[in-house]
Amino acid sequence: MKRGIFYILIGVIFGITMFKSEAASWFRIYEMFQFKAFHMYGIIGSALALGVIFVQFIKRGKIKSFSGEEIIIPPKQKSVPRYLIGGVLFGLGWALAGACPGPMFTLTGAGYWPILVVIGGAVAGTYIYGLLRSKLPH
Repeated sequence: MKRGIFYILIGVIFGITMFKSEAASWFRIYEMFQFKAFHMYGIIGSALALGVIFVQFIKRGKIKSFSGEEIIIPPKQKSVPRYLIGGVLFGLGWALAGACPGPMFTLTGAGYWPILVVIGGAVAGTYIYGLLRSKLPH
């Protein structure tokens, strides 16, 4: 139960940070896709740099999970179609919806209820991918 509260607290802090930094702002996302401002590139670049640092810290430091098990990150399979097609679909969805998965939930928490349609589409897309996964190039 304690872990659940911890995860909820981290999610709330993440949501507030996303909202206050305007990373969930449709205007900022639109501005990014038009290459008119550095704001979102700075946020994404900072997240990428921190992600690389933390993953290396986990891999080299033999960090354990909350349940005491060692965290093992398996190497990714290298495949051009997987990342090219997936990246294009993700980018198109992000551009059309004006939000990627993190900000979708942030916008829901901020009271922008039409984003629930986008969340429904994301869930449906994930379900369809699960059905078609064995037939797709990986």
